Amino acid sequence: MKIRMIVDSTADLMPEYKKRVKAVPLTVHFDDEEYLDGITIDHNTFYKKLVETDVLPTTSQATPAAFVKEFKLAKEANEACIVITLSSVLSGTYQSAIIAAQDYENVFVIDSETAAIGAGILTELAFRYIDQGMDIKTVVEKIEKDKKKIVIVALVDTLEYLKKGGRLSKSVAFAGSVLNIKPVLSVIGGKINLLGKAMGSKRGNNLLVQEIEKAGGVDFSKPAILGYTGLSDALLLKYIEDSRPLWENELDEVRYTTIGSVIGTHAGPGAVAVAFFKK
Repeated sequence: MKIRMIVDSTADLMPEYKKRVKAVPLTVHFDDEEYLDGITIDHNTFYKKLVETDVLPTTSQATPAAFVKEFKLAKEANEACIVITLSSVLSGTYQSAIIAAQDYENVFVIDSETAAIGAGILTELAFRYIDQGMDIKTVVEKIEKDKKKIVIVALVDTLEYLKKGGRLSKSVAFAGSVLNIKPVLSVIGGKINLLGKAMGSKRGNNLLVQEIEKAGGVDFSKPAILGYTGLSDALLLKYIEDSRPLWENELDEVRYTTIGSVIGTHAGPGAVAVAFFKK
C-alpha cells in the first residue's frame, strides 16, 4: 500500500520534500486578523507583519476536521498515512490528528517532539525510509526512535521577541540590547531553552558551534538543515562561513530554508538555527 505523508504547516521543508507532502494548516492571529498558515499568509508576509506590530502573534492548532479531509482523500486513493506534527508541548495539533484518526485504519500519527526545521528533517528521514521500500510499520517504528535524537540550536539576533513572549524579563532584554548580547537557544523535546549568551555575532556563531558539539555532534548519515527567520538570509550565510570547518568535510552542500511562525514568533527576525540528529 502506498504511503501518504501528512505534516502540519509549521514543518519547514526543503522544496523537493514540500512537493511530496500534504500540509494541514495552523491558524496565525495578528490581533483580530486571522490567517491560514502557508495558505493565506507566507513566511515573507508573516515576518513583515511581525516587525510592524507591537503585539506578538499567536497560533491556533490545526483542527480535527482539517485532518479528516486528508484522511478521506487517502482512503479514496487506497493509501496509508503517516502524520508528523509539531511537538504536543507547543500545540494541540497532535491531539487534533489523534482525534481525526480514530475512525480510520492505516493512519499513524507521530508527535515529532520538535518543530519547524526539526520536523522538516524528521519528515525527510521518513521519506528516505519509504524510498528504500520499508513498510509503514517499520518506518513508524524507526521514526519514533530517531525523533529522540533531534536537536535544534538557534542563535537569536534580538531579545525583544523573547521579552514580548514573557520568556525574558524587560531588564535582561534591555541590558542585552545595550550590550549586543546574542542568546543561543535549543529546542529539545518541544521545549525552548536558553543555553548561553555571547557578545556580538562572531562570538555568537562560535557559541552556536560549541553547543552543537556539546549536544553530541551531528550525525551526518541523517538529514541536517539550517534555517533563518526574517526577510534576509545574510546572517545565516555569515554563520555558514564562520562555521565552515563543521560542514565542509561532511556535506556536499549546506542546505537551508526559512523558518515559519511557531519558532519565528519567539525568536524574531534575524535568528539562525541548525536542526540535526545527534550522534
